[in-house]
Amino acid sequence: MSVYDVIVVGAGNAAYCAALSAQESGARVLMLETAPQDEHGGNSRFASGVLRFAFRGIEDVRRLIPEISESEMSTFDFGTYTEEQYLDDMGRVTDYRTDPDLTETFVRGSYDTLQWMQSKGVRYTPLYRQAFKIDGRMKYWGGLALESWGGGAGLVELENKAAVSKGIPIRYATRAMELIQENGRVTGVVVKHAGRDEEIKAGAVILACGGFSSNVEWRTRYLGPGWDLAKVRGTKFNNGDGIRMAMDVGARPCGHWSGCHAVGWDRNAPEFGDLEVGENFQKHSYPFGIMVNAHGKRFLDEGADFRNYTYAKYGKVVLEQPNQFAWQIFDAKTIPILRDEYKIRRVTKVTADSIEELARKLEGVNASTFLEEVKRYNAAVRIDIPYNPSIKDGRCTEGLEVPKSNWANRIDQGPFEAYAITCGVTFTFGGIKINTDAQVMAFDDQPIPGLYCAGEMVGGLFYFNYAGGTGLVSGAVYGRIAGRNAAQYATK
Repeated sequence: MSVYDVIVVGAGNAAYCAALSAQESGARVLMLETAPQDEHGGNSRFASGVLRFAFRGIEDVRRLIPEISESEMSTFDFGTYTEEQYLDDMGRVTDYRTDPDLTETFVRGSYDTLQWMQSKGVRYTPLYRQAFKIDGRMKYWGGLALESWGGGAGLVELENKAAVSKGIPIRYATRAMELIQENGRVTGVVVKHAGRDEEIKAGAVILACGGFSSNVEWRTRYLGPGWDLAKVRGTKFNNGDGIRMAMDVGARPCGHWSGCHAVGWDRNAPEFGDLEVGENFQKHSYPFGIMVNAHGKRFLDEGADFRNYTYAKYGKVVLEQPNQFAWQIFDAKTIPILRDEYKIRRVTKVTADSIEELARKLEGVNASTFLEEVKRYNAAVRIDIPYNPSIKDGRCTEGLEVPKSNWANRIDQGPFEAYAITCGVTFTFGGIKINTDAQVMAFDDQPIPGLYCAGEMVGGLFYFNYAGGTGLVSGAVYGRIAGRNAAQYATK
């Protein structure tokens, strides 16, 4: 029987932050990962690496990217993204359902936590795809400035390197099955490895092993009919084990259990994420074109807001369309600004010199209705309003049943390109209740002694929608808090 101060279940971003925080607080730490070593990292490894944090201006950003030269920094216009703006965005995108205490804690801890991660070896780089060149400077928009070096895969790689260098053992292909309790306290984990069960004792346990996005039965049970047909953007190992184990010892379920982060994802992507392709099956330049369903009709406002604030809810809308797919349509005016993910080899794409030829190539789409829809859309575009992709420019349509509120351009200049998408689930919103100390709360709203939680398992942060870059940061903040508090509890 092995004994540690703190066991961390999981090996993604939140888990690594928890383990590193517990270790620096003096605890003997063990990490458990269901996946084999070559597939470790959870959904973090499939993430884009975008980080939404509060900053007051370029000097705050500069401290996180000291290797960038003064001359290069002079070409960036990051603007500001204050804690108040961050809190407002979290309220707005969740219809003000987000837990205010949990949200304020991670928002106000976001910048300090990124600095702490930097001290552990994590590196950052400007988020170039979040900027447009305006008057000779790179103008950043939507509150996002940086991403982790190497994306999500690079983030996990550097965090793993830090954990290994600190002597933190990681047991791969070891699935946590149940929590051990003694006199109401959580004192360890029962694991299964190579077909055998084993008890591992500890002073405290931190659950940071993801939601239930890869559990097709749970998706259908909680998200509803049709969600069994969605693709999974990330790992195949997020089966809800941590949530189940926590509820088995009395944890209170919390949050939007019928909701999830779901995006437009290549229609012919595999069932689960592919580490070779990573995030590039996503297709997020839709604000600069139009989307049509099998009937050839537009069905949502592509320009309702910046992509950062709509992409995580539009996957659900695509899933609700006939046969669970849509086509994104672009013409020569906007093709040059499509994101890099549109240029990969494994993409479902058609091209044409005329809109009539494109209509014939859109598999599964009513061609005549599509042509009429494009004609109506083009006639409705307010070309008298200036187009500016770095702001919500108000360049809209008028008179359409489904409006386009910003960045409306006519689809009228060949060549044309179209990309087929379906719904890709990123992570589920429902989870378990924690307090701002990352303690897991029981049904009587008292902490369960010795049990902590961070990452996707935390319920109460996200409802209906999501602000891009929030997941990795909230996971890191609460991972750090969980590690520190679990270590203090276990070693006192």
